[in-house]
Amino acid sequence: MSISAAQVKELRDLTGAGMMDCKAALNETNGNMEEAVDWLRKKGISKADKKAGRTAAEGLIGVDNGVREAAVVEVNSETDFVARNAAFQEIVANVAKVALAYGTTEAVAAAKYPGSDKSVTDTIKDAVGTIGENLGFRRSAKLTVPHGAVATYVHN
Repeated sequence: MSISAAQVKELRDLTGAGMMDCKAALNETNGNMEEAVDWLRKKGISKADKKAGRTAAEGLIGVDNGVREAAVVEVNSETDFVARNAAFQEIVANVAKVALAYGTTEAVAAAKYPGSDKSVTDTIKDAVGTIGENLGFRRSAKLTVPHGAVATYVHN
């Protein structure tokens, strides 16, 4: 079966995966888009497992706050280049929103990622395949004050 450039583009738009990975997925699944998405997801998990041992010492701090509460999270990447990536920054911002609701590192890691049925941990693992580096949710903290207000500032 011949795979068209339009099919590859559509799969790339759906998944954010690389062009050659999308073409391979479509070839493996005989052009079936749903199966190709699943194939890429499985490949992304195996990529994440391969990259899990690599040091992720760069990254970003994310914050989210309400009037009397604030949460801070640390999400790591291997390079500062990825930390400047819009997709990575969106992940950090969403994890901070989850942290405002759940607080502890363990609860945040297990909580559902916004707009997804997957946990924060699984979403970050999936992003490893798309972004191409080892990523990790390292920690979170939440502050609540009984009186006054909480303000935040992050200088990255």
